[in-house]
Amino acid sequence: MEGRVKNFAITGVAGYIAPRHLNAIKATGNRLVAAVDPHDAVGILDRYALDVRFFTEIERFDRHIEKLRRGPEEGRVHMVSVCSPNYLHDAHIRLALRAGADVICEKPMVINPWNLDALEEIEAETGRRVNTVLQLRLHPQLMELKARLGAESSSRRHEVELTYVTTRGGWYDVSWKGSDERSGGIATNIGIHLFDLLLWLFGEVQESSVHLHDPRRMAGALELERAHVRWFLSTEIADLPRRPEPGGRTTHRSISVDGQEVEFSDGFADLHTRVYEEMLAGRGFGIAAARPSITLSSQIRRTPPAADPGRQHPLVKGGR
Repeated sequence: MEGRVKNFAITGVAGYIAPRHLNAIKATGNRLVAAVDPHDAVGILDRYALDVRFFTEIERFDRHIEKLRRGPEEGRVHMVSVCSPNYLHDAHIRLALRAGADVICEKPMVINPWNLDALEEIEAETGRRVNTVLQLRLHPQLMELKARLGAESSSRRHEVELTYVTTRGGWYDVSWKGSDERSGGIATNIGIHLFDLLLWLFGEVQESSVHLHDPRRMAGALELERAHVRWFLSTEIADLPRRPEPGGRTTHRSISVDGQEVEFSDGFADLHTRVYEEMLAGRGFGIAAARPSITLSSQIRRTPPAADPGRQHPLVKGGR
């Protein structure tokens, strides 16, 4: 199928992140043929095609793409975009691989790192590939930072401060995203991209500690090969550097390296499309790329918090 239109299917099409995948499928010149979600408020599909087969039951979706697999090549599903809740990613990836499709899975690929071993086995059995969305690696400002760091001595240890505040209303706590079991909690659901970014920029983990662990706020420190890191994650509006005006920005992303800040709250509009372009060119982010940050976030959410005033992020108030 190199250079030809690919048929995509998507799971979790009614969710928050699905429109970015739908846009990427269209922008890369490919075709959406099937979608599934238990919620049926999916009129957005009409923006992309009027002949998408939609299902509210995963079993019927599975049967449909399996039927297509047994038909002519031009009708088969070649790729499945997995946008369902985190705890379903593993099962939906397996379904897609066994139906003969490659996969692009929204973050995190899985919640627990040991599930990656089985996915690697199924990749080998089926000859298909699992990709994930690590879009910060394609953010222009962060790519520039990566290049600048790469030109320096590898023995230099940087002082790094990472802050990510992405505000959420009360619905968040009631939804699956507020459940550690179903989302992996704030360390995995919110932090996975940031932890991948840190490991990509500064190397492997040598030591990790947690200083704050609340349902909506987490903070800790990392010793990486080339950096001492203080990190902070929050979904609380009070942690924004300034109170937003109505309709204003409610997200703050910042990384400071040796006192020099790189603010990267902007520049996300087309990053999913860039991820799709890289994947379709054979340069996607596979299981090996996803494993380090999944392993780290799993370790972090299992680490009891302990105050360490000398190493804590400035936003950890009172050593909570």
